[in-house]
Amino acid sequence: MTNMIYTAMPALPKKHHTNAVVLPSEWNTCPLSSIVEEISETVGTRKIETISISAGIGFVNQAEKFGRELSGKQYEKYIVLHKGDFSYNKGNSNIYPQGCIYRLNNRTEAAVPNVFESFRVSVGNPDYYEQLFLSGFLNRQLYSKINRGVRDNGLLNLKGKDFYSCEVPYPPLAEQERIAEILIQCDRVIEVKEQKLDELKQLKKEFLRKMFPAKGCDTPEIRFPGFTGAWEQRKLGNISDFITKGATPTTYGFSWESSGIPFFRNDSIKNNVFVFGEFSYISEAANEALKRSEVQEDDILIAITGEIGKVGIIPASVKKANINQHTARIRIHKDALPYFVYQYLASDETQKEYQKIKTGISMPQLSLEQVRKIAIRIPEEDEQKRIAECLSNLDTLITLHQRELEETKTYKKTLAKLLLTGIVRVQG
Repeated sequence: MTNMIYTAMPALPKKHHTNAVVLPSEWNTCPLSSIVEEISETVGTRKIETISISAGIGFVNQAEKFGRELSGKQYEKYIVLHKGDFSYNKGNSNIYPQGCIYRLNNRTEAAVPNVFESFRVSVGNPDYYEQLFLSGFLNRQLYSKINRGVRDNGLLNLKGKDFYSCEVPYPPLAEQERIAEILIQCDRVIEVKEQKLDELKQLKKEFLRKMFPAKGCDTPEIRFPGFTGAWEQRKLGNISDFITKGATPTTYGFSWESSGIPFFRNDSIKNNVFVFGEFSYISEAANEALKRSEVQEDDILIAITGEIGKVGIIPASVKKANINQHTARIRIHKDALPYFVYQYLASDETQKEYQKIKTGISMPQLSLEQVRKIAIRIPEEDEQKRIAECLSNLDTLITLHQRELEETKTYKKTLAKLLLTGIVRVQG
């Protein structure tokens, strides 16, 4: 928790509802303007790190986010934030259509665009209000105040006075502090779990690097005991029964369905892992017409447009499905193990090769012929099995940690809603 000294709220008329939420009778509500101070300090001639807000992440260095500084002549008008200050980014996104509010926690000071609404909490516990903002408590009110959509520059049409008129709850100070402590502890648990997950992903990355031969080599850096022979280089097309891509059903006169056969797009692959859940449905008739690209267990999917090269493997739970034209299906025959080949295609060395052979700039592409010509080194079957088992076990561990992390985030989100609205009360 911050060491900032917080102030008690002056006596206000009691209201017990805001944002369509009924609050405890002991809680006040008040406009945001009553508990915050707008920040007007500008950069001027000073040289301060320029940052922006990335939805879902928070404050990031502007040059790192956009590849260059965007401030230009406007830099001197940028607002100076000090540690503990807040900024509201009025830019909308898919996950934050009403914009997002973040607090400067990991920097002593920084400069933000003056189109942001920047402020500091002067009355009440800033940690409590940080959790309130992160929970999206203001979203419904912001939505009602945004009356003319999005401007040409991508900013929501919301005036500062309307933003600061949003009503917020004001529990007793002791309760604010206790709520903040509980939710901050949840954040610490999430941070530990995220770190552990990152460590496991990095470990797998190292395994992929060392368990597969580097470019120009025919043996890997590390091997299981008992294996010494050179790995044989093959073309992906030589170890596959069939490499093809899908098509859009509507092109053939079929419509999308509310149920039926799953239809996968590139977004079914995230971080080189197949994710069941991102799909549409097509009819049996449409699937029959697109039979050529039907997928089955152990088929490898690879993105051939956009984020080219990302790969996933179809699990046993998928009995019948199809793919679109931006995805290639690779069906490995008996000379190689599908899971081994999938891991090989996911390795950094192979991913680099995709970038060398891709075509197109605005929309990178790989042709099926390019996919067929991808070089891959293969050891004897027993060594393939050992490598595949090792990486499969590591993938299982990563999946379990990922699931646990998501469950913890969901728990925190639920708990925050209960505490921040007073449905569940805590003693200060």
